Amino acid sequence: MRLGFTTGSCAAAGAKAATFMLLTGTEKKQIKILTPKGIEFNAEIININRSENSVSCAVIKDGGDDPDVTTGAHIVSTVTIENYGNSSSIPEIQIQGGTGVGIVTKPGLDQKVGEYAINKVPRQMIKKEILEVCSLCDFHGKLNVTISIPEGLELAKKTFNPRLGIEGGISVLGTSGIVEPMSSQAILDTIKVELNQHKALAKTIAAITPGNYGQDFLLKHYNYDLDKSVKCSNFIGKTLDMCLETGFEKILLTGHIGKLIKVSGGIMNTHSKEADCRMELLSAAAIRCGCSLDCAKKILNSLTTEEGLQFIMEENKLNETMEEILSKIIFHLKKHTGEKIEIECMIYSNEYGLLAKTKNAEDFLLECRS
Repeated sequence: MRLGFTTGSCAAAGAKAATFMLLTGTEKKQIKILTPKGIEFNAEIININRSENSVSCAVIKDGGDDPDVTTGAHIVSTVTIENYGNSSSIPEIQIQGGTGVGIVTKPGLDQKVGEYAINKVPRQMIKKEILEVCSLCDFHGKLNVTISIPEGLELAKKTFNPRLGIEGGISVLGTSGIVEPMSSQAILDTIKVELNQHKALAKTIAAITPGNYGQDFLLKHYNYDLDKSVKCSNFIGKTLDMCLETGFEKILLTGHIGKLIKVSGGIMNTHSKEADCRMELLSAAAIRCGCSLDCAKKILNSLTTEEGLQFIMEENKLNETMEEILSKIIFHLKKHTGEKIEIECMIYSNEYGLLAKTKNAEDFLLECRS
């Protein structure tokens, strides 16, 4: 499947091209950058506008074969000279957002409240590429960079940005610089292959976890070999079905509260496009365990489950609430499998570590390790 490139890569490529045209006086219709993933991005530069002290250009976002709502958007980079400095000055790069780039209005995100939603890695990429041109052109002054996305305000309505507290547009994102297509069938096929491999090795327990965080948790706290667990991504229900089909006798599910809280509501596909009621479920569990109404309201206004846990902790109800959530998770896991297989579960958070575990979860883990 064809790879795409993030809004961050597009912004960095456009900023590099604009800087090159500004400092050399020559037009640039293609530019190359190296993404953090190590993959080269050869970007086409369009909509070039040049003046004596400023250059603007655009790169069209291409998400590859991934169903990305931002594909086709114009990522516009405008670079302006503020001053030329002197031969001993270090070039200074100031980055801000323009039309269609959202502003952060709630805490807990990559950027601080009041900042444009241009995330840390894209900012680093933009600076790296511009400084490369500054070095080439022996420029020592200050450049102002504005990233705009004309379609951003409209596109934001199709994302979770408004709910997350990003207003006025979309975010400039990306940690690897590339967009890797997420084919649901390809993921399911991979899960099936891995389960078959584990069964062929005479394993009776299928140790599954939604992602890398779960594997990291098992390694750090239980010294459990990452290769012995299967990443089920968001497909918890379908993975349970495959465990039954493959003939496993037992299942150990380990996951972050942010994923498994959804299972406590009977949601077996945890992708945000399918359902996202994390805070509602966490708040309801907290209320059932004696937390105050004020606590419940704070949870509902939280951006992440990690933030919500903090308010439960403040009322000394974390253990009870996690046990309540765990009981709901086990209920729905057993319901989904028709109680045809033994299931144990462990829930953790990045901040608080192990939150809850079923009675035989650690015994299952020890058996998996043997």
